[in-house]
Amino acid sequence: MSEQRATKASAPEGKEGAPGPEAKIENIVATVILDHGLDLNLIEARIVDVEYNPDQFPGLIYRMRAPKVTALIFKSGKMVVTGTKSLRELVYAVKKILKTLQEHGIEIRGKPKIQIQNIVASANLHVNVDLEKAAFVLAGSMYEPDQFPGLIYRMDKPRVVLLIFSSGKMVITGAKKENEVHEAVHKIYKILKENGCTRPQQVVAW
Repeated sequence: MSEQRATKASAPEGKEGAPGPEAKIENIVATVILDHGLDLNLIEARIVDVEYNPDQFPGLIYRMRAPKVTALIFKSGKMVVTGTKSLRELVYAVKKILKTLQEHGIEIRGKPKIQIQNIVASANLHVNVDLEKAAFVLAGSMYEPDQFPGLIYRMDKPRVVLLIFSSGKMVITGAKKENEVHEAVHKIYKILKENGCTRPQQVVAW
């Protein structure tokens, strides 16, 4: 079910057929809310691969192997699920977690509410970026190379945070939908290119 292949953002290709920007979702953090509470002691007693130590942490930790997902389950019926790389995989993982609980005699009623809290993605613009120049172009950005090698830019629409490196690699956080990742990559690529902040990457011939 995992969808880990890099997907092309909708930006055009560079000169001479150079690849356009690519983005890949690395992790989705989501909350799952049930209409009722859960007996964490009962879950611990009946299901293997869980950790529950209420003196240290109020939630039960359930690590699923396929897909590789971690769920923090609370007695209120709320869960925090991390580790999936697509909305489809997230829905599949939640269904599998709830099915496992039911198979072990844990009552699950109603339909769970799934809310994406944060999507973390990586991207490659396939161009080098002049971060000094980009810092002047991108209002409100932060670039202090003595402290951190990347430029930090908070985009308003979509509302995400971009960590941009001179190599053209990026990290995107804060998205709530998959398409926001690609929209942000497309937008920053266009802004940087139109303002002369990019240059073609050198290809070394062997």
